[in-house]
Amino acid sequence: MALIPGTNDRAVEPARIRLAAAGAAVVTVGAGLGLRAVAAGSLAKYGGDALYTVLLLALVVLVAPRVTPLTAAGSALAVSWGVEFLQLSEVTAELSQRSAVTRLVLGSTFNPPDLFWYAVGAAAGWLVHTVVGPYLSRRCTGPS
Repeated sequence: MALIPGTNDRAVEPARIRLAAAGAAVVTVGAGLGLRAVAAGSLAKYGGDALYTVLLLALVVLVAPRVTPLTAAGSALAVSWGVEFLQLSEVTAELSQRSAVTRLVLGSTFNPPDLFWYAVGAAAGWLVHTVVGPYLSRRCTGPS
């Protein structure tokens, strides 16, 4: 049964998932900016680390709407950890000096506790995706 008359469920479903993922990305960026505005120190830093991975998870789902929650979380965690380990080289520090955007995206200094907080963000994102995903994929019932 089509969700929208004259369309195919298979075409509409990824669009709904992408819309939700885009909304989640916007909310996540807002939460990160809000956290920085109201908190300081470790709460802001490590909360931001977790939200960074949640944002990456939302972007993975935006690009690949049929991805499983585990794959999305694993991909986001792998990218987060990869960026963190890249900070062991001089590349990110040098790039971060040239651009504030690059500093926000890549950071500049390796910090081992960040790895744990990225995992926390991946777990939280996995949980949300696991709970919300089936709702977004649910087929509409009723007359077509």
